[in-house]
Formats: sequence, C-alpha cells, structure tokens
Amino acid sequence: MGIDLAAEVSHTTDYPAATPADLAETQRLVEAEGGRFVPVTLDIRNVEALRAAARQAQEIFGKIDILVANAGIQVFRPLLAMTDDHWHDVIDTNLTGTANTVRAFAPLMAERNQGSIIVTASGQGKKGFRHGSSYAASKWGIIGFMKSAAIDLGQHHITVNALVPGLIATAMTMNDTRLREAYQDYRSDPPEHLTTEEVAKVRGQRTAMRLPWLAPEDLAPMAVFLASDEARHISGASFDVDAGDSALFTA
Repeated sequence: MGIDLAAEVSHTTDYPAATPADLAETQRLVEAEGGRFVPVTLDIRNVEALRAAARQAQEIFGKIDILVANAGIQVFRPLLAMTDDHWHDVIDTNLTGTANTVRAFAPLMAERNQGSIIVTASGQGKKGFRHGSSYAASKWGIIGFMKSAAIDLGQHHITVNALVPGLIATAMTMNDTRLREAYQDYRSDPPEHLTTEEVAKVRGQRTAMRLPWLAPEDLAPMAVFLASDEARHISGASFDVDAGDSALFTA
C-alpha cells in the first residue's frame, strides 16, 4: 500500500508537490517487479483517514508486517521571518503525521505480536542549520518519538528504527531555494544565477566521500535490512545514510 496526498501539502513549500501520476508510477514499478500495489490518497495529518487505510490494508493483504513512515515537507525561512504556516505545516506533516501513521498501523501489528516500523528522520534533525528551525525540530522530534515508540512496542515484538538520510536528489532538494541553502552552508557569496553544477562542486569538495548528494535508491538497502528478519533484534536506533556527513555529528 502506498499512501500519499498527491497534491500540494502547503503553500509555503518552494518545490512541486507529488502528483497522482507519481503515485501511479510507483504502482507501475511495484507491479513490474511482480508485486501488488494499493494506492491510497490521503493527508497524514488526518489520523482517522490513516486508521481507515490501516484497516483496508489488513483486509486486502490479511496482515501488516512492515510500515515505512516517510512523508515530509521542508521549508526554509529565517526564524524572525517565519509565519505560523511555515512552522505548523512542517511540524504537523513531518512530526505529527509520522506519529499519526505509526499510531494508526501499530495496533494491527500488536494484535499479531510482530512487525517492523521504519520512520524517516534527517541528518538535519541531528544538528541545527540556518533557516531550518521548523524542519530540524520536526526531524529531531521524529528520532525522540522513534526511541519512545521502540520502548512501548518492544513487548509486542515490534521493532522501531529511524532511517536518517543526508541530502537526497529529490524534488525537495533539487530546487533553487534548497540548492542555494546548500551552497551557503560552505560559501556566503552565492552568484545571482546559481547552477546545480556549481552547488555540486562546492558541496562535493567539502563532504567526506566527495559526493554532493545521494540518489533515493541509495537508501533502499538500509530500509530493506531494517524491515528484514535479520534486523529482528535491532530497535530504537537511527541509521545514517549520508556519504559521511554524519561524521560531523556528535552522536
């Protein structure tokens, strides 16, 4: 089951939202591998809609083994210029939406006394960064939520872990606002017309593995591992996939 709003989440974002065509493409890719895919369009800020989706998943598939709570948005605004929408839309989607997703699906896992839950945090949830207070707060909060959920759900043999991406080449990263912010992490004099190539060069020169960003599929092996039986005794932990950016974190 793939859940997405497939529409604009917030008027404060500076990049295109996912579309019904994106959800349909995900379905095509899953079915091309021989899988079955059930698309569901809803807003993860609506916990009752998520509970209905969880019941639907159980009815269709007979059980729920794995949950990946991955949805999120990002907004860059200086704290003193931040509007209420800039704050609430990010917190309500990223943090509350993640909690809603887990709270909706975990009870059905607990009934079977097993399950794997993976939440998506961010390297920017392990440090402060310029113009990103709402995003950092939401992603740091996800890590705290994950650790608490792991304690609560462990008695039901449900593992809960966080995947912690670095900069990933998605629409949320590959847009003018985010690329300019990434450039200014290292240089304070961005040209008026900043190109992707200029950002890649500056960032690549200053990261541990000399990579400006990763592809989405670079995170897949860790997600697959955390969802597997081999990870059945791993819970309450966060796993960085960021080409070495996490070397700069204190923990």
